[in-house]
Amino acid sequence: ADVASGGSAPQGEPFFGGKNPFVRVQHLDEEGLVVRRWDLITDEAVKKYRLRLFPAGTIVFPKSGASIRLEKRAVLPMPAYIVSPLCAVVPDDDRIYRDFLLYALKHQRLAVEKAEGYPTLALTEIRRLPIPLPSFSEQRAIAHVLRAVQEAKEATERVIAALRQLKKRLMRYLFTYGPVPLDQAESIPLRETEIGPIPAHWQVVRLGKIFHIQQGKALCPAARVGSRMRPFLRTSNILWGRVDLTNIDMMHFDEGEEKRLTLQPGDLLVCEGGEIGRTAIWEGQLSGCLYQNHLHRLRPLSSDVYPLFFMYWMELAWKLLGVYGGTGNQTTIPNLSRSRLASLLLPLPPLLEQEQIAAILRTVDRRIEAEENYKRALESLFKTLLHLLMTGKILV
Repeated sequence: ADVASGGSAPQGEPFFGGKNPFVRVQHLDEEGLVVRRWDLITDEAVKKYRLRLFPAGTIVFPKSGASIRLEKRAVLPMPAYIVSPLCAVVPDDDRIYRDFLLYALKHQRLAVEKAEGYPTLALTEIRRLPIPLPSFSEQRAIAHVLRAVQEAKEATERVIAALRQLKKRLMRYLFTYGPVPLDQAESIPLRETEIGPIPAHWQVVRLGKIFHIQQGKALCPAARVGSRMRPFLRTSNILWGRVDLTNIDMMHFDEGEEKRLTLQPGDLLVCEGGEIGRTAIWEGQLSGCLYQNHLHRLRPLSSDVYPLFFMYWMELAWKLLGVYGGTGNQTTIPNLSRSRLASLLLPLPPLLEQEQIAAILRTVDRRIEAEENYKRALESLFKTLLHLLMTGKILV
């Protein structure tokens, strides 16, 4: 293969908006093996910076900076110019099958022995990389197997993206019209409220009227030791709609604290800071689990409150609608105090409608979770096959 590097990145607005693709390090996805994003530069930029055009099928990856540790590899889908921190590998088609070389480079871990700071891969050491070279027919067969797994993963990613988009639309619809078929939506009387249009028979209430709010215990050095060490949740454990138990910390809780702060199935946990408003429901995944002070626990005050419904409302209100002052990760509230949380306005449908809406959205969530598990299984399969095929432990 021909091994080269890119050129200097054009500087200044006049050099952009042309028709020539220009690929930067950030345009390479960590998992994807095809470049799907790029800038467009003018012919003047190409001339001024003396950029080299690389053909479609060129394999590119970072050769300098911390990004080399991500071990990204990708193929140019069209002729393009590239930035200097990228290495370009143009295969000799008479000697090696392009997709096979891509996977062979994906198998190589180039940054393992590089020092901290600003690691660099020299073109000379890249040129010296040993590459397994089976017969052309074997190269094609190996590439076909790996490409099949990669394509299955990419198809699963598209399904996940479509399901997430479906969930967003369903949330907007269900919290506007209620759990009614589309052909009946126009017949549902609506009324305008401080939180947007809702069915006329729904109420609007303040959160503190239907939930008991309890903040957790502050983590301090003294709580790091003791005879009553218990698992507890941090804000990092609370994702939108899901509790992540991958990393669980321990803290000392006295008897009174344990009685007051032990979680029960159906409790909602709301983040006080960071990505404010992030909410998940506790379903009893871990016995005797408690939580820290940067989380608010919401526990229903009556039996006509279905917590899962309100978990989805919080996701819609904070992430999509900006009902409480922000959308996504942005918010005008630096900290969600107990009083502020208690004053938030919520929709309150009849209990049956709460349950129906929550069931619809939970079904979509479970499908998304199943697809994400399938994607992780495909990623694991790809890594295993990549190693076995590139080391000759499996022959095709």
